[in-house]
Amino acid sequence: MDIRKLEDLLKKVKSGKITLDKALAELKSLPFEDLGFTRIDHHRSLRKGFPEVIWGEGKTSGQILSIIKQLKRKGQNILITRLEEKKAKAIRKVFPKSQYYPISKVLTHLTHSVKSEGKGTILVITAGTTDIPVAEEALVTARFMGNRVEAIYDVGVAGIHRLLSERERLEGARVLIVVAGMEGALPSVVGGLVDRPVIAVPTSVGYGTSFGGITALLAMLNSCASGIAVVNIDNGFGAGYMASLINRM
Repeated sequence: MDIRKLEDLLKKVKSGKITLDKALAELKSLPFEDLGFTRIDHHRSLRKGFPEVIWGEGKTSGQILSIIKQLKRKGQNILITRLEEKKAKAIRKVFPKSQYYPISKVLTHLTHSVKSEGKGTILVITAGTTDIPVAEEALVTARFMGNRVEAIYDVGVAGIHRLLSERERLEGARVLIVVAGMEGALPSVVGGLVDRPVIAVPTSVGYGTSFGGITALLAMLNSCASGIAVVNIDNGFGAGYMASLINRM
């Protein structure tokens, strides 16, 4: 239950459109609802301004559908990350208006229109084409949270002139998400060019000594450029969420 829905419920009680007993029945599932295999945090929207997000990996289609139905009943918009295409097809049979993004493996379902919350543009940048799936997860998340989001792909340090040709867009963004694998150098370069927050996302892209993204992660944590924060390996969702919180301030 979000602020909008709670305010609407209280107004209906005040005006006499619904009884106090009916309102209490609506609130009974706060702060969470136990489905046996999971406990849905219906209170999260009231605490944080954004509902619980479903992690699709490791859950069955049936489990995910049960969670969606309860979130939808509470009027929540739904975001699912790391969702395989096979599961997405099963979900879209029940909820045909849901939108699946195969590149990022994200599914969204809107029970109400997304309110514009962001104060400026969030710019998502990748070092290479192979980093795009993680970047798209960040992009879809940030848009879902009510932000204007743009993207610049494949502008890594192997051809730095590609990035510099986009200098105006870099400087015009309010928050930047920079996604890179291999040696993870791109966030340092971007951080040295702009006076805005940079969220660095290491990816697991790279040869053997990239160690599944650990090399990029350590490089970003050791950046000499100021104003850079780092999320976990391949965590596009975390970057999109954090960028959205910053962009609302």
